[in-house]
Amino acid sequence: MKAIIMAGGSGTRLWPLSRSKCPKQFLRLNGMEKSIFQLTMLRCLCFCGIDDIYIVTNKDYRFLISGQIEELGYQAPEENILLEPVGRNTLPAIYYGVKAIQKKGDDVTAVFSSDHLIGEQDKFVSYIKSGEKLAENYLITFGMKPTFPETGYGYIKPGEKLETGCKVAEFKEKPDFETAEKYVDEGYLWNCGIFMFRTDVFEGEVKRLAPEVYEAFKADTVEECFSRVPKISVDYGVMEKSDKVAVIGLDVPWNDLGSFASFYDEYESNKDDKGNVTFGDDILINAENNLIYSEGKKAIAAIGVKDLVVVDQDDALLICHKDETQLVKEAVDELKKRNDQRAFFHRTEYRPWGSFTILEEVGGYKIKRLTVLPGKKLSYQMHYHRSEHWIVVNGTANVTIDGTERLVKSGESIFVEAGQKHRLENPGKLLLEVIEVQSGAYLGEDDIVRFQDDFNRI
Repeated sequence: MKAIIMAGGSGTRLWPLSRSKCPKQFLRLNGMEKSIFQLTMLRCLCFCGIDDIYIVTNKDYRFLISGQIEELGYQAPEENILLEPVGRNTLPAIYYGVKAIQKKGDDVTAVFSSDHLIGEQDKFVSYIKSGEKLAENYLITFGMKPTFPETGYGYIKPGEKLETGCKVAEFKEKPDFETAEKYVDEGYLWNCGIFMFRTDVFEGEVKRLAPEVYEAFKADTVEECFSRVPKISVDYGVMEKSDKVAVIGLDVPWNDLGSFASFYDEYESNKDDKGNVTFGDDILINAENNLIYSEGKKAIAAIGVKDLVVVDQDDALLICHKDETQLVKEAVDELKKRNDQRAFFHRTEYRPWGSFTILEEVGGYKIKRLTVLPGKKLSYQMHYHRSEHWIVVNGTANVTIDGTERLVKSGESIFVEAGQKHRLENPGKLLLEVIEVQSGAYLGEDDIVRFQDDFNRI
């Protein structure tokens, strides 16, 4: 069996936790040891090997994905990380994965979103495995058993029973509340965007029902494919039109974290007797049904408020009513119009070699914490207008300055003058942590000369 993980996303609905350059699937939320993407990977590894997992994403997330897979102790084949030149919705993304799998032969394939939280993993994996035989002849969509009448999801009406699951009688669009109550009473399932099929069966239905997608992928390059292919969802393009669609019901905890309202629902165990969800030593007085989320050491006091979402980050603060969480996207859109970098980046950014966190930035200096993974190195580079002072706080650094190498141990420091060629490397097996103090004019990429012969950082 093969797996396709869709790992795109815009990072808008859970801002400021998620950002455009680091959407929610790559986050480790409070109480989580692994990111949502990593949890998805581990589920897939329960029924197929690392070489059988294909990840469809974009160039912005390539190194995030590689790094998070490495943290799990695996090395993903480079050809299995499929970069979309531009987002074209779910049907082109899935078909891109299908075409990559077919290079090694047709197989039964399961498709997952990378940003869903799913509980009872063993039970969930057994549901997925149960569809393998059915997938020889059907396109399977997995439907989640509703726990309440949700208006934010589409619904699936089960039809004629099969040996496993049922034929799909009808797909339903997102309903109003009264209709959602009716759907729940009549045994409809939430359309949760999990699929399974044989790649040749799926390709046949794409050719028959979405020929414009099929023809676009005959192009010689990925760029040309995506310049031709229309924006179209897999539900609209294939699943709702095909007569070969079956549904298998799932009865496990599931949350797509589509808004802070669903985020609030996920943390039932964190609720106090007034319905407040908190994660720290927050002070709540005459407060009810609030979500207070802070990853810092800040003391938060909420007095006389109810049904609020308060999300505190070092560089951004969100306050909104729980009934208005779908409008968070509009706030992000406004930041993007202003070209405000807080719409795009966290203070922590990920690179092929690890990550850096901006601790302070004022005038002519910037302070960062660099975390370099074992065996990784930064590019060999030079800055014309600024100097850098590196203080090693954990591990041992191998520092190259103008061709001369030196080991710098924990508690030691080294100075790099403006105009000197330099590189930082972690030669050890433990994380290297360095405090970097930059002084002078910080002009970004215009201030950097990288030396391409030493630019293989992966």
